[in-house]
Amino acid sequence: MIIGGGIGGLALAHGLRQAGIGVAVYERAQARTDWLQGYRIHINPHGSSALHACLPRSNWEEFLATVSSTDGGFGFTTDQLSDLLRFTGAEIAGHQDPTARHYGVSRISLREVLLSGLDGAAPVGAAPMGAATNGAVPVGAVPVGAASVGTASSGAASVGAASSGAVSGGAVSGGAGSGGAGSDSPGSEGVLRLGKRFVRYEVGPGGVTAYFEDGTTANADILVGADGANSRVRHQLLPHARRDDTGVLAVAGKYRHDGSAALPRALAEDANMVIPADRGFLFTAVWKHDRKTVATRPDLPAGLLVDNFLLDNFLLDNTADYTFWAYADAADQFPPGAAEMPGDELIRFVLDRTRTWSPALRDLFAGSDPQTVNAVPLKSAAPVSPWRTGPVTLLGDAIHNMTPMGGIGANTALRDADLLRRNLIAAARGELGVLDSLGRYEREMLDYGFRAVKLSLRNTRQAGTPNRARTAMFKTVLRMVNRVPALRRRMAASFGS
Repeated sequence: MIIGGGIGGLALAHGLRQAGIGVAVYERAQARTDWLQGYRIHINPHGSSALHACLPRSNWEEFLATVSSTDGGFGFTTDQLSDLLRFTGAEIAGHQDPTARHYGVSRISLREVLLSGLDGAAPVGAAPMGAATNGAVPVGAVPVGAASVGTASSGAASVGAASSGAVSGGAVSGGAGSGGAGSDSPGSEGVLRLGKRFVRYEVGPGGVTAYFEDGTTANADILVGADGANSRVRHQLLPHARRDDTGVLAVAGKYRHDGSAALPRALAEDANMVIPADRGFLFTAVWKHDRKTVATRPDLPAGLLVDNFLLDNFLLDNTADYTFWAYADAADQFPPGAAEMPGDELIRFVLDRTRTWSPALRDLFAGSDPQTVNAVPLKSAAPVSPWRTGPVTLLGDAIHNMTPMGGIGANTALRDADLLRRNLIAAARGELGVLDSLGRYEREMLDYGFRAVKLSLRNTRQAGTPNRARTAMFKTVLRMVNRVPALRRRMAASFGS
């Protein structure tokens, strides 16, 4: 079973379902629309490759039909919008393989792609897309009892049985059974179970039992915590794991491209890292509308706060083109209570802090919709040492939560989903034991996951601790890269990785 219906958890569910492995996702939201967020995200080649490997062909094609239609470039610029180094979209894209490209997509549309097909029962006999290349096991290819995550129907694969309070490392039984009144088991109904707030789990001879706030329980052989940065699964599994306040606060907002005013091309077409002469840090990104749109919600109350984001129909509208911006500095440079300040006050504060910056950048701040502007203290997961592998594991932000200053959090979660999918399929095939498969996943995931955390944390701390010598050296390096074609190609190829 998977606790949490975020990007990584839903991708994993698709991947396991395609392999014929029984799976259920338990999500606290009451309805599919309850956890939509309107900010768009960048999918890098790691993320697109993982999506292609996990999704059925129809969902993958839906993703390709949904993503933003234009590829912008990326610039490193001064606070006067003087370019130090700028890449074109073609330089960053590299090649045309759709499974290894960069994409922009709204969270709304990506969620819809990931939710599609998970409401009903798993199809019987449906072969996965690309079985010859992505390691998936067709439904029915593994004998009953070979291996199962949760309960599998006749002919499906099953990964894991429990023995003496833990999943055995070898052959397995046919999956978890019913736990009586109020209990549930993967495979007994549609994959997605909404309105399930996870409380705790217990490991016993019959596998893992999850307990929910509504008094129900669910049984499975393996429990995957994909329940986000404030993961309850992590809190129980690794009570010593923590998220640290980085001491940096970011103010983010959206400038709608509605034709009323013109931003310069650098701000209207490309993403930018603005390197100020003094304090602060600014990132901007341009998001073109998704090609397949999701209707706005006229019933949405104004000023609804969800996961630190003020939502209105602009935020939930994936038809609008806009420039997203995020200004960051040390938290002690902001007024007390900045995280609770309304958007118009935050805009005035940023304008005050950037009085000497380019007029175009100040127009970007001033022209943003105040309802889209909020302040968020940035937190980051502290490194975690490998733990003793058991039938409970973690994925995505639940283990390696990182600041947005690397732009790779969602992609790392997708990478986790694909890696765990491949390891559980290997266990289903009998190529290694279930605990061995989970242990191999955890070792690799912790390695690249916390390297990503380290990168984003380094960027965050640099944004909050100005150093004139370091800044001057960085600008010099960027100018050198701009002049040397081989260095340009190497740096362009590394984007988003």
